[in-house]
Amino acid sequence: MRKKNDILLKSAFEEAFHDLLRFFFNDADNIFNMERGFQFLDKELSELFPELEKQGGSRFVDMLVKTFLRNGAEEWILVHIEIEAIAGKQFAKRMFQYYYRILDRFEVDIVALAVFTGARNQNQTASYQKNFLGTKITYEYNAYGIQQHSEKELLAMNNPFAFIVLAAQKALLMGKIPEEELGEQRLTIARALIKTKQYDNEQIRRFLYFLKTFVHIENSEINSKFDKEINLLTGKETAMGIIETIKMLAKEEGIEEGMEKGIEEGMEKGREEEKVIIVKHLLKNSDFDVDKISFLTGVAKEFIEKVRVDLTDNR
Repeated sequence: MRKKNDILLKSAFEEAFHDLLRFFFNDADNIFNMERGFQFLDKELSELFPELEKQGGSRFVDMLVKTFLRNGAEEWILVHIEIEAIAGKQFAKRMFQYYYRILDRFEVDIVALAVFTGARNQNQTASYQKNFLGTKITYEYNAYGIQQHSEKELLAMNNPFAFIVLAAQKALLMGKIPEEELGEQRLTIARALIKTKQYDNEQIRRFLYFLKTFVHIENSEINSKFDKEINLLTGKETAMGIIETIKMLAKEEGIEEGMEKGIEEGMEKGREEEKVIIVKHLLKNSDFDVDKISFLTGVAKEFIEKVRVDLTDNR
């Protein structure tokens, strides 16, 4: 579950990156040129730290993003984000390593932000220091713990990213409180987002995909109640919950058990043919493009694109 949620959280951060910048940086719209968009440099980040790949370290929780400034020049900066539940003893050192390797590679300004997704009492170090015989270095970076704001504060913010933070708070309660209570808290987030009336149907639907999957509840009655209330709030039939959608498609091919295993394990252990069948079904649905399928299932975009090309060639 942890790895799947890391992937979901990173995807949510990417989708809401405009609002992420507004959440963490005052006057973000006057600093960043939002209209120019962003470039997510996962490959470049992985190349800077090949040793982590060799050690089996996950790259899912790191983001390196190229953004542009509103200074009229072709300047761009890198916003580096760490999503960490627990900051180990070497975390601050690793943040410093990211800084000097990125600086050496790209020679650009760097904004570093560590987002801690664990409990309130976790170590949330925000600096790295080294001092020996008169040689000293201090590296400080932005740090934020998701428990820093209360539910009331987050709900009062006029920013969709606040709802993502709130969902991350609720995910920590899974298995610790009754599912009925968790279901009500999940509904509170959905209601708050919809009642702002600031987001179009596609934005709402994509957030609900994230919310229902990230704050996962097994009880079908609770999930049905969630769907019914969303229908009432939106005044129309919304898209089926993503877990239910994928299960339905998998069941058509008689591989529901394999698909459930794939959902829980990021599809890394699923059989190749199972992945192909599931991806084909989703590609045939106009609601699902390559990016969305990758986001929902954890399957690599390259794999999905290959299946898409094969489908086109065989028509």
